[in-house]
Amino acid sequence: MSYIMGKEELLPLLTSNDIRICDCRFRLGTPDAGKSEYDQDHIPGAVYFDLEKDLSGIVGEHGGRHPLPDLTTFKGKLEAYGITNDTVLVAYDGGEGSYASRFVWLLSYLGHRNVQVLDGGYAAWKDAGYPIDTAGADYPATDYHIELNESVFASYEKVKEYTLKNPDDIVLVDSRESKRYQGIEEPIDKKAGHIPGAVNKLWTKVLDNGHFKKKEELQENFSDIDRDKEIIVYCGSGVTASPNYIALKEAGFKHVLIYIGSYSDWISYDDNPIE
Repeated sequence: MSYIMGKEELLPLLTSNDIRICDCRFRLGTPDAGKSEYDQDHIPGAVYFDLEKDLSGIVGEHGGRHPLPDLTTFKGKLEAYGITNDTVLVAYDGGEGSYASRFVWLLSYLGHRNVQVLDGGYAAWKDAGYPIDTAGADYPATDYHIELNESVFASYEKVKEYTLKNPDDIVLVDSRESKRYQGIEEPIDKKAGHIPGAVNKLWTKVLDNGHFKKKEELQENFSDIDRDKEIIVYCGSGVTASPNYIALKEAGFKHVLIYIGSYSDWISYDDNPIE
């Protein structure tokens, strides 16, 4: 199954009771902007998920800037939106790709079998002149059962072990800009550099004007990575690593995980080495 759905595929599904469209628009630094944009207009029937209130947990000493949400609370959110384990989920953001991809990874971690990102996001949808709505969505509550898929989740302990042993069967991928990876500049986190042993694959290179590139282009982008190895992807806080996760899966890599705490979690431990 592809993790990407085109707007042309979604259009005839708008009236289906088996699908739930998830609006994940967000702006870092302006946390209320995404919900305001949703209230202004959205894809008909869409429900709203906030990056920091829903798709992330409370920031603590460790765990990074966008840690995992409390799964019991998140489960309640899914149930309130009428989502079951069999619901087809399609997530979109403004066209950046990162926020919707975060939703896709999170639901994959919960064990959801059918979740996709809307290619091009809301910008592509509106540009096509497709239907929009201003009404809020109301669905009957359901039951949702979490069946964690640990094969897509890399814990801090796993990454720490990698830096100590540097195993040949794992590749650590840093999704941030080259200047941050190299430690030339660091506009957000308190320490500059990267986790030892990581290679740099900028997340925006898998996208073209908000659309994921074709499979062949994605394969070329990751051609220097052994597809038989386990790939652990990280970024600054576990958000922009998500498009790389989807792109790697689309390119045919089978063993792809996200270190959700990412670099901001790594540097929260003072004794951790940095390159």
